[in-house]
Amino acid sequence: MASPSDLHVLLVDDNRQMRTLLRSLLRAAGVGKISDAADADQAFQLMTESQIDLILLDWKMRPMDGLAFTRLVRQAPNSPNPYATILMLTAHTERHRVASARDAGVSGFLKKPISAHLLFERMTNALADDRMFVRAPGFFGPDRRFGALPGYGGPFRRASDTGALETFDL
Repeated sequence: MASPSDLHVLLVDDNRQMRTLLRSLLRAAGVGKISDAADADQAFQLMTESQIDLILLDWKMRPMDGLAFTRLVRQAPNSPNPYATILMLTAHTERHRVASARDAGVSGFLKKPISAHLLFERMTNALADDRMFVRAPGFFGPDRRFGALPGYGGPFRRASDTGALETFDL
């Protein structure tokens, strides 16, 4: 992972106070460059103008919400960086919402109200994440699996898993 002073973070939130709070926390952590956008269109434009290392993104925005923006970044043919690290920030943390964010292609999830400790922990984890990206119909983003479960002795989950075809009839 790069040093915080080398990072360019894009804040995308329609709430100016939240952007100000995030900017203050990032500055205190020594983040080198911080850009912010009040909406998804402005954020996408900023992405075309400079290399963004991390996007901190609110879910509830208008006219385009955070899920739609994530899908745009991940899947649009003109996306400047479909591999950008995206952390979703939201107060809506019901299980189905977390799954929806994951299925849209976010790299991580952070519940509001945020703490500086959790923000930096999630940023560090997301930026150091070495999962491969997966492209499937209607999805592009980090592999939703975080590795093999220790001691897992069950059948392979996919035909492409090493040894699956030799061991099991699929």
